[in-house]
This record gives sequence, C-alpha cells and structure tokens, in this order.
Amino acid sequence: MEQDLSFYIVLLLIVVSLVMLAGKLKIAYPIILVLGGLMISFLPFLPNVSINPKLIFLLFLPPLLYEAAWQISWKDFWKWRRVISSFAFIIVILTSGVVALISTALIPGFNLPLGFLLGGIISPPDAVAATTILKSVKAPQRIVAIVEGESLLNDASSLIVYRFALIAVLTGTFVFHQALLSFFLVIIMGVVTGLVIAFIFYLMHKWLPTTPSIDIVLSFIVPYVMYITAEKLHFSGVLAVVSGGLFLSGRRHLIYSNHSRIQGLNVWTTIGFVFNGLIFLLIGLELPHVVRSLGPIALQDAIKYSVIISFVIIITRLFSTLGASLFTTIASKVITTADSHPGWRGPFIFGWVGMRGVVSLASALSIPLTLNNGAAFPQRNLILFITFSVILFTLVFQGITLPWVVRLMHEPEKDYILPRYRQDATIRKAIKNAALGLLKGKFKDEVSSNELLQILQSRLESELTYLNDHRQPAREFSNRIDHYHAVYRQIIDKQRSMLLHMNKQAEFEEEIIRKHFTQLDLEEENLAKLAE
Repeated sequence: MEQDLSFYIVLLLIVVSLVMLAGKLKIAYPIILVLGGLMISFLPFLPNVSINPKLIFLLFLPPLLYEAAWQISWKDFWKWRRVISSFAFIIVILTSGVVALISTALIPGFNLPLGFLLGGIISPPDAVAATTILKSVKAPQRIVAIVEGESLLNDASSLIVYRFALIAVLTGTFVFHQALLSFFLVIIMGVVTGLVIAFIFYLMHKWLPTTPSIDIVLSFIVPYVMYITAEKLHFSGVLAVVSGGLFLSGRRHLIYSNHSRIQGLNVWTTIGFVFNGLIFLLIGLELPHVVRSLGPIALQDAIKYSVIISFVIIITRLFSTLGASLFTTIASKVITTADSHPGWRGPFIFGWVGMRGVVSLASALSIPLTLNNGAAFPQRNLILFITFSVILFTLVFQGITLPWVVRLMHEPEKDYILPRYRQDATIRKAIKNAALGLLKGKFKDEVSSNELLQILQSRLESELTYLNDHRQPAREFSNRIDHYHAVYRQIIDKQRSMLLHMNKQAEFEEEIIRKHFTQLDLEEENLAKLAE
C-alpha cells in the first residue's frame, strides 16, 4: 500500500514536471505527457504498469465529464446542437462502420463484430488536447465550442457501439431491431436518470443550509451517483453525467453562493488537471506492456495495421466535416441553420481535431480475456495495440500539426465580431449603469446621508466616464490597459508587503491578516480575468 502511494506521488511529480516542460516548448501538455510516459517506461527500475479499466471508467471518467459539462458554454452548445449531435452520434457510428470494413478486409482473422468493436473503441475524439491547442492559437470560438460539445456526447455513442459489438462477439448473435431499440433506450433513459438525480441535488443545494465546503463535496459526489446509478440500470452513465452536469451548471448562480463558486472552480480545475495528467502519462507508460502482449503477431504487421487504420479515421473525419459543410449549405435553403455557408476552412480545422484519448484507452482495456465458452477472446492483444497506437499517432501527429493547420486555414472569427476587449468594455458599462441606476433610484436618500455609498457612487461614475470617453485606437487603448494592470499589480504587491509587516506585530490577529490577503488575491484574480 505504501509503495503504491509512493509510486503515484512520483507520477504526480512527473506530471507536473512534464506539463511545465510543455509550457516551455509551447506544445499541448497531453502530447508531452504521452511521449514522456513512453520514454520513462523503458527505465529498467520502473515497475510494470497495468491500467485497470474499471479505475478509469469509475474513478476518472465521471468527474472529468462533469467538469467538462460545467466548463462548456451552454449558449454555444445549444447554438451548434445539430452539428454536435450529428458528429457525436451519426459520425461516430459511421466511423465505426468504416473501421469495421477496412479492418475486416485488412487484418487476417478479423470479422465484422470485431471490426465494429475496434471502431467503437477508436471512434470518439478526445477534447483535452484539441481545446488546449485551439485556445492557445486563438482558433474561432465556434470550432472550440463544437469540439467541446462533441466530446461530451461522443463518448456515450462510442461506448454503446462498443457494448453491442462486444455482445455480438461474445454470443455470436446480433439482432438489429433489438439493438436499435436498446440504443435509443440507453440514450434516453441515461439522460432522464442524470436529470432526475441532478434535480434532487439541486433541491438539496437550494433548501439545505450548506456551506462552501459542503457544496464542493456534494459536487464531487453527484457525478459518481449519476454514473453508477445509470450503469446499474444498464443505461448510459456518460449521458447521465453530461445531462445532469449541464442542468446544474446552468443553475449555478441559483444554488451556490459566491464563495462556493470561487472555491469550487479552483477545486474542479485542479481535479481536472490531475486526472487528465495522470491518464495521459499512464497511456505512455502502458504502451510497452501492450507491445509485449502481442504474442505471435509480428510487431511490424501490427504497426502497419495501426498506421493504416489511423489514416483511415483521420480521412473519414475530414470527409465527414467537409461533407457536413456541403450538406449544411444545401439544407439551409430549406431549414434555418446556425451558419448557412460554413465554407471549407473551418470544417477542415474541425476535421483535423481528431486526437483519441481516455475513453478509447479504457474501452480497449476492458475487453474480456475470454469468450462465454471459455475460449480466448479473438484478436484482443492486437486490438489493444492498434488502440494505443492510434492514440499515440493522432495525439502526436495531429496535435503537433494542428497549430500549423489553424494558421494555414486563417479562418476568421465569424460569431463574435467585436474584439474581446470591446465586448468586455460594453459589458462593464452595462453592469455599472445598472448599479448606478439602482443607487440613484432606490437608494437615492441613503446615498445623500451615507458617505460609503457616496464613495461607491463616485467610483462607479468615474469608471463609467472612462469607459464612455475612450475613443483611442485599439492599440493605444490596449497599451493603456496593460500599463494600468502593471501598476495595479505593483500596488497589490505593496499592500501584501504591508500585511506581512503588520503580521509581525503582536496586536494584529493572523486570521484578520489572512482575510485581507484573500481579498487581495481576489482583486488580483479579477485583474487577471479582465486582462484575458
């Protein structure tokens, strides 16, 4: 037990070191983690690493899905719901079918059920690496939103394909109409299960006297309750977590205090970082073990199959995105679409965002060792090798080339035409006008007799005057804002120094000093958000 704990502490230190290295190299950290894990795995003193798929599905997947559901923009998700749902379901099934046909024709001993099993495993792209890169190169917001939305749903559809294909391999039978009915039942009831549990927790947050710590603990429990309940009922645990997470995230301002929201954001950001980091590192550490398990299959043949299938899924996705763009252009003449002329540059970028990750890994590892009759599961080791190779190939090849593709396509931002600083200024003006309207209306008499309210009104009026009066060019305005932020940070640093000095004096309680430190931290965090 103590040795296992020490091992995972070392892994966390390696994750942190590799992520810092990725920042220096300006490469998405999942790529560096996988490559770093692969290199570390060849160290002679390192113990054999074998990933338990139940650990990933049960421990890692629910909180990662829940955190993603909280981070996504519901407005963008709803706007692009047709594109997201078509790629999360139709394109995943299409990709599974293409992989099934190609692998059956390519690999000796493969049949269609095994092909669909492999297709279900490697069909869903993972959004972590993709969004990390897209945000760093300032890709259009619509592409980031669609990738994040697709990743929330495609895990469910791929796992359903995987489940039915696995049943077909284990039993040797497959009834289409029963599978189709089960497919929709698993989807619909998974969503219903998630919404019901989310509503129960919504009422708990709404009516019970919770504290920020209790709110955070409940938020950590709820994705596990959703996932386990749905899976026990043989529904989609992924869709339960996603639907429930979206329901609660849209109501966060109704059920959480400001302290709960601030603390919860920090906690969940850290959880997502640690879990994703460990998973991508473990992928690299596991690959040599998979290679050793190939048995009689020649390594060069396995590599050949893996490269061909990797290119197949990349090309399939590119054709799907470009075809969807053409279909949207034609369909917009009949129905209302979010964008009637998406063109080809944006869809090409979206098509290139096809890195595979954690769900593919867990699905491949969860293939049973034997069939129902006790015979060895056919081609299991080869499926494992192809899956790991596809994850590695797409992460490294597509991940490293994605920034170049984004710059080459030069796709403009079509949805949010105003620059971000203009959006920010407009929003700040609106909320300050609202505040001044309340002070000058409802609290007019109180302002005249309360010096603190007078100071507040004066500050709001001064800030609003600045926002209304600036007419300088964008570059000059940006320079003035940057200088303001730099001076403000020095002021905060000076205030911290004063607090440290006062903390050495006996007449001041350290708890009071810490309260003011927290206030300065919040001011600096707010300053950083405004500078984004």
